[in-house]
Amino acid sequence: MNKTNNPHRRRFLKTLGVGTAAAGAAVAVGNVTLVQAETPRAESLADKAQGYRETDHIRTFYATLRD
Repeated sequence: MNKTNNPHRRRFLKTLGVGTAAAGAAVAVGNVTLVQAETPRAESLADKAQGYRETDHIRTFYATLRD
């Protein structure tokens, strides 16, 4: 039995393993479906023009800061 190390064989096996992992990642990424973002409503621009509004949620947040 020949006990000499063969660096070419090791390099080949390493490349084979890395290539397999890269192919698996490419397949996983290729199956991702993209969700299209909704277009902003025209009303949202009018809501922003009203300025700052203190809601119950904001009041609760301010109360936690005072404690």
